[in-house]
Amino acid sequence: MPTSSVSNNKENTMLEIQQIIGGKFVSAVSGKTYDRIDPFTGKVATRAPASGIEDVKNAAAAAHEVFPVWSKTGPGERRALLFKAADVLASKVDEFAKIMIEETGGTAPWAGFNTMLAAGMLREAGGMTTQIQGEIIPSDKPGTLSMAVRQAAGVCLGIAPWNAPIILGTRAIAMALACGNTVILKASESCPGLHMLIGQSLVEAGFPDGVINVISNAPEDAAAIVEALIAAPEVKRVNFTGSTRVGRRIGELCGRNLKPALLELGGKAPMIVLEDADIDAAVNGAIFGAFANMGQICMSTERVIVHEKIADEFVAKFAARASKLPAGDPRGHVVLGSLVTPEAALKMEDFINDGVGKGAKLVAGGKRTGSVVEATLLDHVKPGMRAYDEESFGPVKPIIRVRDEEEAIRIANDTEYGLSASVYSRDVQRAMAVAARIESGICHINGPTVGDEAQMPFGGVKGSGYGRFGGKAAINEFTDLRWITIEDPHQHYPF
Repeated sequence: MPTSSVSNNKENTMLEIQQIIGGKFVSAVSGKTYDRIDPFTGKVATRAPASGIEDVKNAAAAAHEVFPVWSKTGPGERRALLFKAADVLASKVDEFAKIMIEETGGTAPWAGFNTMLAAGMLREAGGMTTQIQGEIIPSDKPGTLSMAVRQAAGVCLGIAPWNAPIILGTRAIAMALACGNTVILKASESCPGLHMLIGQSLVEAGFPDGVINVISNAPEDAAAIVEALIAAPEVKRVNFTGSTRVGRRIGELCGRNLKPALLELGGKAPMIVLEDADIDAAVNGAIFGAFANMGQICMSTERVIVHEKIADEFVAKFAARASKLPAGDPRGHVVLGSLVTPEAALKMEDFINDGVGKGAKLVAGGKRTGSVVEATLLDHVKPGMRAYDEESFGPVKPIIRVRDEEEAIRIANDTEYGLSASVYSRDVQRAMAVAARIESGICHINGPTVGDEAQMPFGGVKGSGYGRFGGKAAINEFTDLRWITIEDPHQHYPF
């Protein structure tokens, strides 16, 4: 078995990777590959296996074969392996950073944060191995011990995206492994190298062959590969993080195959700034929430909803801060690097032109250079503008002025999405009351819409999906709850 699934071609620095199936690093059965292009340079970043149906079958079979043994492995051993995997993954921060820059255009600090939180997720999952608990339920039958018992579900499929690739690739499998399941991680077509390196870290940590499997596929084959993975009889659970459009399709496939799905989908997160807010604090939260990873985060602040009494001061300070954020080559000292594709940058240009053409005021940024877009703010955004209605998933952010608290809440809920939200006010009781009326799975008071901790229940409502990653909440997603009784063998029956 090769010592690594990831290797650099020294002549052109292109990364050539293999899949991980049954503990072995292998090419696609067909021998086919596809190239992931660096969005900033236009050069080939990664050459990855282009899986077919046979690869899907092999991964499912490998995971299924080892499940009976792995599911019976004690919690202490599973915990030790997850802790070791966290250390191995954290040690590869420089490697993750290099690949992230080349595959997705993300910056080195973003890669460092991703690696740190992903390692934390593995450690949190390790701590959960002894928290997979049941209960004794009183029975009406004399002499009966009645129990609710949680057991590993089987093979779990994780489908991870490119935008926070180390965090979300790790999250897709960590708690599943802690609960005694074996896993298949379907790498994103946009960052196969990053997702394969997660799998490699777990292999190096000593996970048994077949417990962790990672496959990659060409973009044009994605639909067929996902359908085959979900339909595979060995697969018992599915989790997906990505767009609402694709999430609906995955939910439909899981429903057809009667398999539970955990879906964390798109967002249009509102940040409400009430008239009694600390304006400087709100600007700090808005800058981070709007422009972290160029706005390519599901929780990214997508609507800044500001009370008209303080809007002029807030917008002036917000625009001044945004205008100073450096943007450019992700290899340099910038806050905003490249968007994931040149097409994503062109979409931002369309958002700007649409908004300005319909009456919005450009108060910061607005320029695009190749795949790089400056931190951009559109003030006086109204319904009917793309920036108001659509998830931008980029660094073009709308500011919406409102007359009062009621209008702020109405606009916050005027979207199909419901993942994250934020409320700024010096009156915490008032902010709590507003937060209670916002339709979202997550809401932060006097903090940005972007935030994640390994132990927290993470997920959305409405078009942002259902189910929860993180901590004890995730145990429910990756186990079966069974009713088991021990009864009096000589009990009386009516006939």
